[in-house]
Amino acid sequence: MAAHAFEFNGVVRLTKVGTTYVLATIVLAIAALNTGNNALYIAVAFMLGSLLLSGLASKGGLKKIDVEIAGIDEAWAGRPADGALRVRNRSGIWNVRDIVITSPDLEKSVYIALLERGREISVPARFLFPRRGIARLAALDSYTRYPFGFFLKKRRLRVSSEVVVFPRVLSEDPAGERFREVAGEQSASNRAGAGTEIHSFREFVRGDSLRHVYWKKSASLGRWIMKQTELDAGRAVHIVVDPFKPRRASDEDFEEMISSAATLVHHASLRGLDVTLSLPRVTMHARESQGTAPLMHALALVEPVYEPVHQPLDRDAILFSISGGRHDAKSA
Repeated sequence: MAAHAFEFNGVVRLTKVGTTYVLATIVLAIAALNTGNNALYIAVAFMLGSLLLSGLASKGGLKKIDVEIAGIDEAWAGRPADGALRVRNRSGIWNVRDIVITSPDLEKSVYIALLERGREISVPARFLFPRRGIARLAALDSYTRYPFGFFLKKRRLRVSSEVVVFPRVLSEDPAGERFREVAGEQSASNRAGAGTEIHSFREFVRGDSLRHVYWKKSASLGRWIMKQTELDAGRAVHIVVDPFKPRRASDEDFEEMISSAATLVHHASLRGLDVTLSLPRVTMHARESQGTAPLMHALALVEPVYEPVHQPLDRDAILFSISGGRHDAKSA
């Protein structure tokens, strides 16, 4: 994540103070020409020298500034993520004041009042990403009015950092009714009750105990099949995501479907349920005591496919797919 500088970008604009200063210099220069007053000549020369010094100082200060992204916590689409910027002043001459660092990926600008020469500091920053997936941060813009506030100077800094942005979690659970059934809130006659009787079978996922392998069925199918008891089924939810995107469906439809699945994963985890997530060619499991970060990471990287994908559905699994140009969640 080392920073590499672009060339110095120069003056962005005059500030109000700088505009007033330039106008005053012009007025004094005209007066000096009309009167031949040596004192005015000296004043004008001093003012022009101050402008030159301001430009050299701001260019020299910003040119020696390096910025790195020190780290970003878990990032969710549409939610601010805490992180940090590591800012270093390599100059052996200039202390730089009033540095402002901006980027479209920052929730708000980062302000540094003073960065002394040869010093490195870490400043907190909040990042905001609009969409899930891999966000690549390539550039940050730095501004300063140092040293006299005449000009607002800019320098663009290149950074190299990637962060996986988890899907947006909706304010309401779109599969709430089906979720309550899986959570064991429907009538006892329609749901799996507590007990040790076999309720269903499912594919093996990492973290499963070999004590629950159904050896006879596993031998016949050539892969490990797990027994799921009524007790386990009552405290578990199985989510299947179908990434097939019909041609008539929009990107927004697909993203809403992924967000709906992520919302169900999130709410299931909050209720203390074991969550199984099935995607084409991969099945992941998160127990009550574990976090759902690996599942969210997988959902963040799901890309649409344009040919139907076959996925086996276990009993009581909840399928998220796009049908009729809109997303849908239904029980198997």
